[in-house]
Amino acid sequence: MLTEFLLDFALLGAEWVLWILVLLSVATVAFTIERILFFRRRAVAVDELRVKMEECLEDEDYEAAADLLDGRQTMEARVVLFGLRDREKGPEAVEDRMSGALSTEKTKYNQFLPFLGTVGNNAPFIGLFGTVLGIIAAFDNLAIGSQEAAQGVMGAISEALVATGVGLLVAIPAVIAFNAFKTRVGKSVAQTDLLGRTLLSYLRRND
Repeated sequence: MLTEFLLDFALLGAEWVLWILVLLSVATVAFTIERILFFRRRAVAVDELRVKMEECLEDEDYEAAADLLDGRQTMEARVVLFGLRDREKGPEAVEDRMSGALSTEKTKYNQFLPFLGTVGNNAPFIGLFGTVLGIIAAFDNLAIGSQEAAQGVMGAISEALVATGVGLLVAIPAVIAFNAFKTRVGKSVAQTDLLGRTLLSYLRRND
């Protein structure tokens, strides 16, 4: 009973699996473009920003430092601005505030990355699953015993292998995008830490 049910399911073939891979591919392209635009809008010359911020901090002009960061949508500026607004509570409070803000910003920067990582890791297996279904259907046709069915087995198997190829085709760009965006997020976190520690050093010096 169960075997017959599973066989009937397998005989549906690999086409529906290919449609799943096509949908995953479309989503991967869409999310990749969205992330590229997201990070492009948040590009920052952190060295230049740090120098300007240090000039303000050196003069203890915290309002000017806040104005320098205000309105920027980058992780670096938003996190440090959170700290600047709580400067009167002391360096420890500033550090805690920036730590919480950093966690929030990282969530925004990591959006859609779990999806890309999941597709990159699992699309080949989805394609392989489609290939297995296609091969099962091909051999079931061979079991019929007709000469036409026997001649069509190799063609059916080659068509089934397309699913594996498509799975790899979907996975490779997803993995590349995932790694590139993860690197970009790590760079932003490092730059945020640099600016944050710069602020803390001035606050502790004057504490």
